[in-house]
Amino acid sequence: MPLESLMDVTMVTSASRFAQRASDAPSAVAVLTSQDVREHGWRTLADALATLPGLYVSNDRNYTYLGARGFLRPGDYNSRFLLMIDGVRVNDSVYDQASIGTEGLLDMDLVERIEYVPGPGAAVYGSNTVFGVINVITKSGSALAGPQAALAAGSKGERRGRASYGYHAQDGTDVLFSVTGYTRRGGDLYTPEFATGDADGIAHGLDYDRSRSVFVKASRGPLSFAAGYVNRVKGIPTASFSAVFDTPNATRDAQSFASIGYARELTDALAVAVRFEWGRADYLGVGLYPDGADADRINVDGDHAAWHAVNANVTYTGFAGHKLLVGVDAQRNRRRDQFNFNLDPYELVMDDRRADHRAGVYIEDELRLGAAWILNAGVRYDSDSTTGGRTNPRMALIWHASAQDTLKLIYGTAYRSPNAYELYYAASDYAVLNPHLRAEEISTRELVWERQPDAYSRLSAAVFHYSMANLISETLLPDGALMFANTARASADGVELAGERLFAGGARVRASYTWQKAGDDTGARLVNSPRQLFKLNATWPLPGDALRLGTELRCMARRLTEHADTGGWCAWNATLLPARRRGALDWSVSVYNGGGRHYADPAGPAFVQQAIPREGRTLMAKIGYGF
Repeated sequence: MPLESLMDVTMVTSASRFAQRASDAPSAVAVLTSQDVREHGWRTLADALATLPGLYVSNDRNYTYLGARGFLRPGDYNSRFLLMIDGVRVNDSVYDQASIGTEGLLDMDLVERIEYVPGPGAAVYGSNTVFGVINVITKSGSALAGPQAALAAGSKGERRGRASYGYHAQDGTDVLFSVTGYTRRGGDLYTPEFATGDADGIAHGLDYDRSRSVFVKASRGPLSFAAGYVNRVKGIPTASFSAVFDTPNATRDAQSFASIGYARELTDALAVAVRFEWGRADYLGVGLYPDGADADRINVDGDHAAWHAVNANVTYTGFAGHKLLVGVDAQRNRRRDQFNFNLDPYELVMDDRRADHRAGVYIEDELRLGAAWILNAGVRYDSDSTTGGRTNPRMALIWHASAQDTLKLIYGTAYRSPNAYELYYAASDYAVLNPHLRAEEISTRELVWERQPDAYSRLSAAVFHYSMANLISETLLPDGALMFANTARASADGVELAGERLFAGGARVRASYTWQKAGDDTGARLVNSPRQLFKLNATWPLPGDALRLGTELRCMARRLTEHADTGGWCAWNATLLPARRRGALDWSVSVYNGGGRHYADPAGPAFVQQAIPREGRTLMAKIGYGF
C-alpha cells in the first residue's frame, strides 16, 4: 500500500464511529496495515502496538500488558484500553481484559489494519477508554480468494500453523474462515531471588505456551456475522502470588465472541447500524502453594465471564455542514463469577457470583465551520449498576491551516468502573476484597500538529496533559495481603514527535520519540513509567529488488520497580522476505532481539522479584502458500 493511501485517502472509523479522514478525526489516529505486519514479522497484537508513539509493553511470562503515556499500573490487565475486533468490544466482564499477547483472539495473518485512537474515548464508547481505543479490522474473504496455509518454526520449540479459506461471490457474499495452532516449549528461567541455599534459582521447563484459535466472518449486503474462539495454556515460571518456585504452575484461558450486525444507508443522508454481541471468557489457574512449615497445597483459581450487548446508532448528514451521530449501547454482564479452592483435602476458599449491567446514550456532531475549520463535539451519559451514572464530553477544534498543515486542539474526559476482580476477589490470607472502590476518572488536554508536505511524507507533534483521579492500583498491605485501592491523584505531561517517509527507491521509514513525565500528587514518579521512548521502523529493498528487509529498533528509558529500577534498553528486530509475493508462495525469516540484549520489565507486588527478564535472541522462519 503506498504511504499516501494512509495519509491522504485512508478513512478511519474508530475515532467517531463513522468514516472520516484521519486528518479530520478528533485524535492523532495511528494506522498500521497488513503490509506492516508482514514486513516486520509481528506475531502478536502487542508486537504491533509497541511500535506506536507513546505506547509500551510489559510481560510477566504469563500475560502482556500495555502502557500509554507513562501509565501502566501493577495488577492491571489492560482494562484502561477498549479492544475491538471489527468494531465488536472484546474486553471480558471479570477483568475487563484486552488480550493482546498469545492469549489474543486473532492470528496476525488475518489483520487488514489496526486503528489506534489515543486519548479518552468515553464520549463515544463509555468505560475502559481511558487511554485509547484499539480497533483491529480483519481481512475479507476476497483478500484470500481461496485456501491458504502457513507454517512457522522458531527458537525454543516455537511452532505455528494456520489454515484459512476465503470466498467472495458476485452477489456480494463474502466469507472468511481460519484456524490456527501454536505451541512453544520455552526454556529455563533463572531468578536470582530464588537462588538461596541448595536451590539453583532456575525454573525448569515451565515457560511453555500453547494455544488454538478459530475465526470466522461472513457478510452479504447489509448483514454481517463474526465469531472467534481461542484456548491457551501457559506455564508460569515466576512463582507469582507466593507460589512454590520451580513447580508446575499454569494458567488456562479461553475466550469466545460472536456478533450479528446490520448496517445500511436508508437515504443519501441517513444511515443506520445495529449490532448484537455475545461473549464468554474463562480462566483457570492451578499451582502449588506453601501451607505451613512442612506442607504444600494445590490451589485452583478461576473465573467465568459471560456477557451480551446491543448497540445501535444513526448517522445523519441532512443538515448543511453537520454530520450527526446518535446512538445507544447496553450490555448485560450475566456472569462475573470468581472462585478459589484447595485440593487434597478440598477446601472452598471463594465462590463469588455476580452480575451487573451498564447502558449509555451518546451524540456527536462533526460541524464544518467553513472550508478550513471543523468542530467535533460529543457527549455521552452512562449508567452503571456498580458505580452509578456519569457524563463524559469530548471536543476537538480542527484547523486545516493549509494544504499541508492541520492543528487539533482536543479536550476530553473518560472513566473506568472497577472490575469484578478489583472489587470482589478475596482468596485466603493473600488477597482482600474492596467493594468500596470508586471509578477512575481522567481529564485530558492535547494540542496536535500534523504536517503532510507531500504525498509521501508525514510529520506530527503532540503536547499533552493528563490528570487522573481515583487511580486504582494493586497495593501490598502491612500484613502481606494484596488489595486494590483508589490511590492519590496522578498526572502526566509530555511531548510526542513522529514522522514517516516513503522514498523513491521503495524504502519506508517511520519513527517516533516521546518524552513524558508521569507522577502522583506528591511529585513521585510512577512505577513502570519510562521518561523517554524511541521507536524506528524501516523497510527497504535489497540490491536486485528481489528481497526486502524490515528492521525495527525500540528504546526505553529506565523504569521504577516497587523498590528499584530496571535500567534503560534498546533492542532491534529484523525480517527478511520477498519484495513482493510471486505466485502463491510467500516466506520470511525473522530475528527478534537480534543483539541479545538483556533487559527486564518491572514486576508488581504479586512477585518476589523486582523485575521479570524479557526474552533473549530468537529466530523464526515462516512459509505460506495460497492454493
